[in-house]
Amino acid sequence: MEVAEIVTKQGKARGRVEDGVASWKGLPYAKPPVGELRFRMPQPPEAWEGVRDASSFGAICPQPKPDEAGLFGFASPGMSEDCLNLNVWAPAEGGSGLPVMVWIHGGSFVTGSGSLPLYDGTQLAHEGRCVVVSLNYRLGPLGFLHLSPLGEDYDSNVGLFDQILALRWVQENAEVFGGDPKNVTLFGESAGSMSIAALLAMPKARGLFARAIMQSGGSQCLSAAQAEQVSAIYLRQLGVDGGNFERLKALPVDELLTAAAGLQGRPDMPALPFQPTIEPATLPVEPLQAVAEGAAAGVPLIVGTNRDEGGLFFHDPAQLMERSAFVDAINAMTGRTDAEAWKDDYPLTVEGQAAMMTDLYFWRAALELAEAQAAHAPVWMYRFDWTLPGHPFFGRAVHAAEIPFAFGNAPLLQALGVPPERSARRISDAMSRAWLAFAATGDPSAAATNWPKYETGDRSTLIFGEDLVVERDPERGKRERLFGLGV
Repeated sequence: MEVAEIVTKQGKARGRVEDGVASWKGLPYAKPPVGELRFRMPQPPEAWEGVRDASSFGAICPQPKPDEAGLFGFASPGMSEDCLNLNVWAPAEGGSGLPVMVWIHGGSFVTGSGSLPLYDGTQLAHEGRCVVVSLNYRLGPLGFLHLSPLGEDYDSNVGLFDQILALRWVQENAEVFGGDPKNVTLFGESAGSMSIAALLAMPKARGLFARAIMQSGGSQCLSAAQAEQVSAIYLRQLGVDGGNFERLKALPVDELLTAAAGLQGRPDMPALPFQPTIEPATLPVEPLQAVAEGAAAGVPLIVGTNRDEGGLFFHDPAQLMERSAFVDAINAMTGRTDAEAWKDDYPLTVEGQAAMMTDLYFWRAALELAEAQAAHAPVWMYRFDWTLPGHPFFGRAVHAAEIPFAFGNAPLLQALGVPPERSARRISDAMSRAWLAFAATGDPSAAATNWPKYETGDRSTLIFGEDLVVERDPERGKRERLFGLGV
């Protein structure tokens, strides 16, 4: 197999070349966040001697054990706190000034990695002549426990700062791979998209990317009071108090994960106990507010959702909630307290609950963010509707269903029983090319796609279904009823 050597700021690395694309995997972008660096801001990586083998993925961040037979297959490279690494794909023939696309994975801020087969950047790098980067960032309590109130030995939002340090690494090394550090596009899904919302608001992230694609995730964060409650209960479960905080640096990681699992489903916990936190030194303003006030002025966005997002989370009659719990769930998901006014719009069925999550958690957040940014930069809105009737996963356009289409990885679908039929290939080509055009030019319609900008006047939305269709203010009646005329 052909190899490819490059020289990063930290040293030489040897990757491999396949299908016209060179890749380098498991490259460290930070010092291992272990020992005294646990729960601290990430530190720049150290140089190495010789030639580093970059032919295989690095360790993934500690998390509940991944499902080895997951939806798109997953060969785990192992878990370790020494997990702050990234992967790069670039055209094998080289180049210069190429667009750079940086993927931030999802997983509710507690699971996931940049090494899932689903996120393979080969097709994007080959078809779009661009550089593709995927990265790991700390998850769960290691990445999103609010600990800065404990003193100078502890920080908050360190998972977000992992992402920022990775973006700085990209700025320093993009040209080595043929990329243009001034033309970096972020794209991410679910918690990855929510991370992007936070990065749009964070002063330390400004200038590290030019534009962003946000798939199924909007502004999402805890208030300082909520985050302090989470950390207090978490520390009690670990048996850590004011007299022995130093134990946090020495406890086995399995104990940290076990205590984190004990927070799930508690009535005194938010729906996502680990997520970005409003904190003066790192994320001073709630992301939606910051964006509305112009924090990301000049940063074009693509923002979108899937038609049946909630179907991934609510699909079993055993999940049906009582009416009061149903209302509480709406309040917990949206951060509001007026769910009583909405409850009658959704039947008390599994399908009703799934629709509630789609509309109030995903669609609502996307609309709010698009409206907020449209006053400061171009915005394009999409909805992913493609389905394969009768298929156990793609029978509905559920959460995460669009990811292989955005990456141009339609061949992966065949392993799931999706025939290589024309509509799937056509939508995959259209979506990936629009993403690539946006990364190259800042305008997804440069891919010969009729995709007008999203503006408050008509709210144009591109529907990726059996065909590509532009709808103006889709489901306007529902939007007005649930969200009001101004969203």
